Amino acid sequence: MTATFGKLQHQTLTLKPGLNIITAPNEWGKSTWCAFLVAMLYGIDTRTKTTKTAIADKDRYTPWSGLPMEGRIDLNWRGRDITIERRTTRRIPLGDFSAYETKTGITVPELTAANCGQLLLGVEQSVFCRSAFIRHGDLPVTQDEALRRRLNALVTTGDENDAADRLAVSLKELRNKIRYNRSGLLPQAEEERTRLEATIAELEELENRCSSCTADITDLKDAIGLLENHLQTMEYASAQENAVRVSAARETLTKALQTVQQHEATCKTLPSAEEARQQLSKLHRLQTQWAALQPQIQQIPPEPQAPVVPEAFDGMSIEQAKKMLQSDIKDYVAANRTTVASILIFVGILGFGATAILLILKAYLFAVVSGCGSLAALIWGAFEKSTMGKLAKSLQNKYGTKDHSRWALPLIAYEKQYRQYITAAKAYREASGNLQVQISTLNNLLDALCGAESPDAMLDRLNRTIAAQDAYAAACREAERAQSHLDALNATAKSTTKPMFPDELTLSEEETRRYLADYTARLQRTENQLGQYQGNIHALGDRATLQQQLEQKRCQILKLENTYAALVIAQETLVRAKEELQQRFAPRITNRARQFMTGMTCGRYNDLIMDSEFSLRAASAEEDTLRDLLWRSDGTVDQLYLALRLAVAEELIPDAPLVLDDALVRFDDSRMKAAVEILRDLAQNRQILLFTCQGREESF
Repeated sequence: MTATFGKLQHQTLTLKPGLNIITAPNEWGKSTWCAFLVAMLYGIDTRTKTTKTAIADKDRYTPWSGLPMEGRIDLNWRGRDITIERRTTRRIPLGDFSAYETKTGITVPELTAANCGQLLLGVEQSVFCRSAFIRHGDLPVTQDEALRRRLNALVTTGDENDAADRLAVSLKELRNKIRYNRSGLLPQAEEERTRLEATIAELEELENRCSSCTADITDLKDAIGLLENHLQTMEYASAQENAVRVSAARETLTKALQTVQQHEATCKTLPSAEEARQQLSKLHRLQTQWAALQPQIQQIPPEPQAPVVPEAFDGMSIEQAKKMLQSDIKDYVAANRTTVASILIFVGILGFGATAILLILKAYLFAVVSGCGSLAALIWGAFEKSTMGKLAKSLQNKYGTKDHSRWALPLIAYEKQYRQYITAAKAYREASGNLQVQISTLNNLLDALCGAESPDAMLDRLNRTIAAQDAYAAACREAERAQSHLDALNATAKSTTKPMFPDELTLSEEETRRYLADYTARLQRTENQLGQYQGNIHALGDRATLQQQLEQKRCQILKLENTYAALVIAQETLVRAKEELQQRFAPRITNRARQFMTGMTCGRYNDLIMDSEFSLRAASAEEDTLRDLLWRSDGTVDQLYLALRLAVAEELIPDAPLVLDDALVRFDDSRMKAAVEILRDLAQNRQILLFTCQGREESF
């Protein structure tokens, strides 16, 4: 065997015919080789999932190296050297299977992935694992239906075709087919019979309801005809009255339209009522504001008059006048003093005297110069004196007096009056400033609104315009009402014909319409019900056909009941036969297990009983009573169950190899030696693989 499986990485295990004792320490891979053998023969169940308490084989034996799971076994089958291989494909562990002759490579078609283990070993996987595949933790033989069937067939008949079991299954299937809850033929037939009976009863009920509905429809149609004739009679009389009302309404509309035309001609040149109302509202608002200002206007004091500016200071401010006055006084004082002009004249006179002296001394050049300078000084002094006199005269005329100390008196009086005026003007402005603004604003608004027209004239004109426009609007509304009334009358007017026959009913129109609506609705419901009943009758089918189907179903039920009774008798008979046969297969297995047990325990235990559930009870040579295995030591229990497993494997699959995984670990030396001798004896006819973690087995 070559395996890439779990911890095994391309490792090979070579075996020989007979007994193979493979001794290796713990965690070497012994259990992995055992699991690999089962997986190569039967494949891996990929449907099993890992849970909190168990790891699925597809996960437990995933190669640790990360390589795909694969393996190969070279074996001899029916005298042929054959190789089987399994590889992982499409993520399915060991999903690719092949079997071929080892030397030639020719495919062995009879071996497939599904039947490989079954065909090579002759049993299903569950049977092999409960008989010839013996692990220390799984020594007890547990109940398995496949194992039980094979043991029962083998022990009782010597044949493994399990015909009795197949017959039991067939009988059970037939019985379930006839009667199993509601899915059997008999419950279905009974249900169909019940359905047919109910359908026929429902069909009769529907036919009776159809007859009742037909009579009700006839009565309702007669009543509706009388009500419609009565309503037509009232509508005809109402139509005649409506014609008179239409004529009167048309005449009223004509008069209203004439009135509208008259008012329209009057209002053609007038502004709209909305515009007139807006102007009137503005005018009223301005007049109200003006009236509110009159008491305030009457309380305003007279406006103060500005003082008259003295003539000498006309056109000047007080500060300017003060500066001019100071300058004039300075100039006037300067003009009246000994001025430069007097000095120049005196110098000129002295100069002429000097000139005369120089002439006497005959200093003509100096005399000429002195004379010219003296003459110039006299001329300049005379001019300055004349100018200053004119200035003084002008200032006297300006202020009206030669006493320049009195020139400031008018300015002082004016300044006092002006300050008083400023105070009074400020008080006046504070009293009338805002009011004047309001008055000015109102006047401007009135001028803008009225124009050349007086407010009273405008008020009268606007009132007349509004009255005319209101009258025009009222006339238009009246015409619209007349038109609506005429339209309503025309809309309700109907061209009705005379009633078909004389009317004898005395109901009002409201009562008539109410009864008519009620009868019409009832007629509609009744017709709908009749249609539903007829549709249901059609859906249910023909009465004669249904009656025929019912009779056929009753005959079928009778046959099924007889068949079911026969199957019950046959099944009960087969059960009794199987119970009798099951009591016979235990002794054969028990006798062989007793032989193995006696030899394995060195003759200490010589009595063993196994029931149909593979439970054991044993007794030693010194004991008179068989006891359950709960009374035995762990090693003895392992030996008893190993004896049973060997007996089962020998009876069930005598040619298949035995695989033991640490099955002898709790045996003492003497009993291990006896067990190895038994295995060596069995290995004469079959291959045995004994995996162990201790070396005692090889020493015996």
